[in-house]
Amino acid sequence: MSLMASDWLHMMLHFLSLSLITFGGVVAAAPDMHRYLVDQQHWLSDPQFNSSITLAQIAPGPNVLFVAILGWTLGAQAGGGVQTGPLAWAYGVLAAFLCLVSILGPSGCLTLMVSRWGVRYQDKMAVRAFKVGMAPLLIALMFSTGWLLLPPIQADAQHAPGLLLTAVSVVLMWKTRIHVLWLLSSGALLGLMGWV
Repeated sequence: MSLMASDWLHMMLHFLSLSLITFGGVVAAAPDMHRYLVDQQHWLSDPQFNSSITLAQIAPGPNVLFVAILGWTLGAQAGGGVQTGPLAWAYGVLAAFLCLVSILGPSGCLTLMVSRWGVRYQDKMAVRAFKVGMAPLLIALMFSTGWLLLPPIQADAQHAPGLLLTAVSVVLMWKTRIHVLWLLSSGALLGLMGWV
């Protein structure tokens, strides 16, 4: 796969526009990244996309790491694959950098401006309405990300315990005050025991 300069520019413009809808974190924009990179451009496969998100989620650090991993994978492929040597590695680093700057730049500037506005006018009805209105949008975007990642495991019966554990965790978080770390620890323990 080779990418032209116009492809890189188009990818950056797409990520710049996605940056402005990443309320609640960049993972909320994952469905549209998938649509663009996998379905529309065919630059990445489903497993490559899902692996990027999974690797970033298990690694320590911010969730935005998956954007760098997507960029790395895309750039390394454009350079002929990591096995081809330094050119592929250079393309990978460049693409990771371009993806991160594109996704973080506009949202970072917008967040700074909105947070200053929110602090200055925190008692105004418009600010309170903005905050209340963002909650359902954030929940819907996170739900769509989860739905996007679900199809590869839907048809596999061995994932039923994991799906059940996820459903139970969601209900417990919703209906009780159990801290999320207890749920994560329980899931990790069940995974170590081989139950999920």
